[in-house]
Amino acid sequence: MTQVYLDIGSNIDRRKNIQSCVDILRADFPDVQFSTAYESDAVGFDGDPFINLSASLTTDLDYQPFKAYLTALEDQHARKRDNKKFIARTLDVDVLMFGDLVLQPAVDLPRAEILKFPFVLFPLLEIAADAVHPELKKTIAEIARESKLDKHSLTEVKNFPL
Repeated sequence: MTQVYLDIGSNIDRRKNIQSCVDILRADFPDVQFSTAYESDAVGFDGDPFINLSASLTTDLDYQPFKAYLTALEDQHARKRDNKKFIARTLDVDVLMFGDLVLQPAVDLPRAEILKFPFVLFPLLEIAADAVHPELKKTIAEIARESKLDKHSLTEVKNFPL
C-alpha cells in the first residue's frame, strides 16, 4: 500500500463539487482523512475564490492508474481542460506526494506547489506533519516552519460538512 497526499480545490460550485469529491473518495478509500477546508483568492487569474483542502489515503494502485482515477473523478465533475495553468475549475485534484516517488521533472511529483502556495502547504500540514518530502528529506512540519508563506492568507471555511 502506498501513502498518498492530495490537494482538492474548486472555485465553481465549490461546496457541491468538493463535497461530492469527498464523498466519492470516502467510498473508494475507507481510510481517507481530510484537512480543514480553506478559502483563498484565485492565483494567476481574476476569478472567484477557491476552496482547498488536503486528503490523505492509501492505495494499492500504481501511480499512473491512480492518476487516471483522479482524472476520471475530475471529469465526473465537468472539469474543463485546456492548456492554461491558471483557470477556474469545477474540481482540481492534484497528487502532492505518492509514497516516496520522485518523478521530476517529467511529472511534477512531489508537487512543487507544496513549497509555493499556502493553500497547499498548510492544509497538508494538518494531516501530514510527520510525512517526509521525498526530495527534500524534511517533514512537512519542518518545511512549514521554515516557510515564508502566509498562513493568514487562508480563511477557514466554517460549517463545511466534510
